[in-house]
Amino acid sequence: MSTSAQLRAALVDRLTEDGALTGPEWRSAAGAVPRELFAGSYFAPVAGSVPTGFRAVREGEPGWLEGIYTDRTLVTQLDGATRPDDVADETVSGSPSSSSTLPSLVLGMWHQLDTGAGQRVLEIGTGTGYSTALGAHRLGDANLTSIEYDPVVGGAAAAALKAAGFTPRLIIGDGLRGDPDGGRYDRLIATCAVRYVPLPWLHQVKPGGRILVTLSGWSYANALALLDVTGPGEATGRFLPGFTSFMIARPHDRPPLPALDLLPGEERPSRVDPAALDNWTGGWVAQLAAPSAVRMGVGAQQVLWDVSTGSQARTAPAPDGGWTVVQRGPVRLWDQVERAVQRWQAAGEPHQEGFGITVSGAGQRVWLGAEDGPGWDLPI
Repeated sequence: MSTSAQLRAALVDRLTEDGALTGPEWRSAAGAVPRELFAGSYFAPVAGSVPTGFRAVREGEPGWLEGIYTDRTLVTQLDGATRPDDVADETVSGSPSSSSTLPSLVLGMWHQLDTGAGQRVLEIGTGTGYSTALGAHRLGDANLTSIEYDPVVGGAAAAALKAAGFTPRLIIGDGLRGDPDGGRYDRLIATCAVRYVPLPWLHQVKPGGRILVTLSGWSYANALALLDVTGPGEATGRFLPGFTSFMIARPHDRPPLPALDLLPGEERPSRVDPAALDNWTGGWVAQLAAPSAVRMGVGAQQVLWDVSTGSQARTAPAPDGGWTVVQRGPVRLWDQVERAVQRWQAAGEPHQEGFGITVSGAGQRVWLGAEDGPGWDLPI
């Protein structure tokens, strides 16, 4: 049977070969931090289950340690409360609410943050503490502060960090408000997604510092952005290559959804193929255009539902080819989405790295191509 050290070394080798792990400092961190202290028991998805079911994989059972040292995300909590040790040997359902993110993504984000010796970093979302441990190994405990919203999750992370020999500053609270004691940081890294960049972050990161955060929304489309802080409350940046997603921060999550009734409305032909929204960037562009909407469906049959106003839009194949859309309510959701998708298509359907973001006291704007190009305001 392979030991933890052997499995950890093998994972470091794989990540290095794949290009996810390049710097010697981060290779050292990945090789030193025992992930099993942070993941412990976890939920594994049950193949073929719809909706996705989960079974608990408990510490010490066959395959447990090998699963931890696979480059995958390990779900550690469902519905903000249920942990693997809370359930019997059965399949359970629920929405993942905490996890140990796949190591290649965690390490890749630390690389992208471009931290240096002596820099102070604020981490939003301690989670299991695995990312925190990697950062503490690289930067030193004194240079890292991490904030966790969930006190149960935060308590478990604190115990795991202590067991691993790390003592960074840990805070239980709303990380979207930043460090409650204030502070001046060189870098900020968020392991949760947000609908917009919280203003306290822009005042706690020094001008010349950087913020790495995933922008998401109520349709759960994600894009990773790296921002340079240009002044108090101001920043500009670009979105990065790849496909990064995180659970949205609980204060930014959408409200509970009542049962949806598809009601009659005004029908017209659609000027874009609704399947464009199934594209990673296409769905994100649609979310920028309709930030209060939830998107459901696939292919030609999409449903947009604005949870603020009750407005609806639904598409379907037209009998003679093309597509139709039915809209109702004060917000013409498909009109907004259609215009945004057409702009994106006219630009050649670039990945998210073709977009940028500007943040100031006047608002937060995502733009396509150049800063004076087509853009969308984030819902602050």
